[in-house]
Amino acid sequence: MCGIAGIWWPEGQRQGEAEVVAAAMAARLHHRGPDARGVWADGAAGIALGHARLSILDLSPAGAQPMVSASGRHVVVFNGEIYNHLDLRRELEAAGAAPVWRGHSDTETLLALCDRHGIEAALRSATGMFALAVWDRAERTLTLARDRMGEKPLYFGRADRALVFASELKALRAAPGFEAEIDPASVAAYLRHSCVPEPHCIYRGVRKVEPGALVRLSHPAEAAFAEPRSYWSLGATIAAAEPLGGDYRAMCNEVEACLAEVVRSQMLSDVPLGCFLSGGIDSSLTAALMTRAAKGPVRTYAIGFEDARFNEAPHARRVAEHLGTAHTEFTLTEVDALSVISELPAIYDEPFADPSQIPTLLLARLTRQHVTVALSGDGGDEVFGGYNRYTFGPRMLEWGQLLPAPLRRAAGRSIQALQRMGTSESSWLRPAARGLGLPMTTVDKLSRFGRAFADAGDTEALYRGLVSTCNAPASLMASPAAEAASRSLGAVARDLTPAEWMMATDALTYLPGDILVKVDRAAMSASLETRAPFLDRRVVELAWRLPISARIEDGKGKRILRDILNRYVPRQLMERPKQGFAIPLDAWLRGPLRAWAEDLITPAVLRETGVLDAGAVGPLWDAHQGGQDNAGWTLWAILMLQSWLRTSDLKMQPQRREEIVASTVFTRA
Repeated sequence: MCGIAGIWWPEGQRQGEAEVVAAAMAARLHHRGPDARGVWADGAAGIALGHARLSILDLSPAGAQPMVSASGRHVVVFNGEIYNHLDLRRELEAAGAAPVWRGHSDTETLLALCDRHGIEAALRSATGMFALAVWDRAERTLTLARDRMGEKPLYFGRADRALVFASELKALRAAPGFEAEIDPASVAAYLRHSCVPEPHCIYRGVRKVEPGALVRLSHPAEAAFAEPRSYWSLGATIAAAEPLGGDYRAMCNEVEACLAEVVRSQMLSDVPLGCFLSGGIDSSLTAALMTRAAKGPVRTYAIGFEDARFNEAPHARRVAEHLGTAHTEFTLTEVDALSVISELPAIYDEPFADPSQIPTLLLARLTRQHVTVALSGDGGDEVFGGYNRYTFGPRMLEWGQLLPAPLRRAAGRSIQALQRMGTSESSWLRPAARGLGLPMTTVDKLSRFGRAFADAGDTEALYRGLVSTCNAPASLMASPAAEAASRSLGAVARDLTPAEWMMATDALTYLPGDILVKVDRAAMSASLETRAPFLDRRVVELAWRLPISARIEDGKGKRILRDILNRYVPRQLMERPKQGFAIPLDAWLRGPLRAWAEDLITPAVLRETGVLDAGAVGPLWDAHQGGQDNAGWTLWAILMLQSWLRTSDLKMQPQRREEIVASTVFTRA
C-alpha cells in the first residue's frame, strides 16, 4: 500500500512549481509509504503526480512509482494491490501483447492493460483494492478511480485554479491556495452517521471518488462538476445475479472453494504477513483458510480489554490454539486509550467517531511490530448478513406495521425508557441480558431500537433509526443545516427483502464510510497494509447469488460461513452471541476520559469552534454524567468533531523545500 497525490494547473501557469508541490503533498503521506518517495512531472502540461511507497510486491527499483507504461502513453500513481495480476500477465503474454517486463509488480501489469485495452477496461479486469490516478499523455486527460467496495481512499478538489487529489486530506492542505472551508451539510451528515458519508467530504468543494467509479477529467476546472462513471456497481451486480444452483451442501462447497482461492491470492506478498483474529466467525475463517494455504504457522494478532464484558481475547486465543497459529495479543487499558486519543484527529483527518477506532489503532501498531501485511475479516457482516439488525429489523418492521402510528410511537418511547433504566450497573436489565446471552451493547442500544421502532412504517425509516448516531443532527448545530445525502441502491431496491436491502445499503454506505475508513487510517498510520478477503469481487458476486436462507436462518446471520467454519474449528468454540469490536465507552466517559471530554465542550470552547450549540450539548453531557441516559455514541461524535476542530495537527508546519527535494526522486516528461 502507498499514498498518492497530485496537482494539475491549467496550461502555462506555474509550470515550475507543480513537481515541488506534488512532492510536498506526497511528503504528508510518509506514514502510508515510508520506503520511498517519487514525483513525475510534465511542466508543459502543468501536471505532477506524487507517490509515497510502502513496498509489498517487487521490492526492487523496478516497482518504484510514479511509473510510465512501456508505450510511454500512460503514467500512474497507484495505491493498493491487484490480486489477479499474474493471471492478467499470462493473458497479455498469450495474446502477444505483453511488454518486456521490467519487474514483477502489479502496477506494471496495470499499465500494460491500460496500453492494451484502455483505462476503464483495465479497471474492469482488475480484482483487488486500489485507488489510482492515470495521466494519459496522448489525450491529456487525468483519470481517478477507486476499487469496487471502497477499501482505498481518494479525494479530489480545487486549490486556487488547480485540480488536486490525494489519499488523505492532509496532502490536499499542503497545496497552495487550498481552502479548508467546512461544509455544514457534511457536518450534519457526520453527526447522524459518525462519519462523513461517500462521496462527501468535511470540506466544501472536495469530494471522494466513489467506490467502483472513475472520474475522467480533461481540464483542471472540471474538478468542480465532473460526474463519476461506474465501471462496477453493487446494484447492477445484485440485479444481474443468477441464483446459485445445487443443494445447500453444494453451495457451502462452492463458497468455501471461492474463499480459499481468494485468501490464497491475497497471501501474495514479498514481505511478512499475518492476520487479525478476534475469535469471531469472519476472522476465524480467514485465519483457518490462511493456515490451510500456508507452509508454516500463520501469525495472528488480537486485542482484549480488562473489562470482561468487552473482552474477545480469550475467544481468539482458543481459536488460535486450535489452528496452531503463532498468536500475539495486547490488553487495552484506560491509560492506553487516553494516550492515543490526542492522535485521532490527525490520523483520521476528517471527523470520524466509531469508538472502535481506538482498539483498531492499537491492534495495527501491535501487528506492525511483526509483519507488514495483515488479512482481516472485514466485510463478512455486510456480505453474508452478520449484523443483528438484519434479523430483528424485519421483525420490528412486521410488528410496527401492525400498529397504528400513534401506538407505534408510544411503544418506541417505552423501549427508550427501558434503556434509561439500564444506565446503572445495578439495573435488573443487565443481569437479564447476561442471562439471555446478550452482549451489554444490546442494553445500551435500547434507545436506538425504540427510536427506530417508532419510525418502523417502512424499511428505509426503520433502517435510518437503527443506524443513526443522532436522529436530529440539526438540533446539535449552532447553525442548523440540511444533511448531505448518502448513496442509494436505485431501482434494484424494489426487489429486495428488508434484510437484503439493509445488507446492500450497509455495503454502499456504512462499510466504505465507517468500517473501511477506520481500518485504513489506523493501519496506514502504522505503515501496515490490510487486506479483506470477504470484499473481493469474487466473493461479493458469489454471495449475492445465494438465497437469503443461506445467509440468514432462524434468527442467525452468516449461516453459510458458520457451517464452513465448522469444518475447521469445533462448533463449541464459536457458539456465542455476536459481540462486536466495542469499548466500554459510557463508563470511560464518566471516568478516565471525563476531564479530557469536559475540556472540549465548555461553552467557551464551543463558541470558539462555532459549529455546535452549547445549549444542546451541555444538557446531553449532564444527563450522561447523572446516569439519566447512556449517550456515549452521540457524545463521542461531538467530542471527535470538537477535537478535530481544535487540533493543531491540522495546521502542520510545512517542510522546508530543500528537505522535500532531497528526499524525493523526480522524473520529468
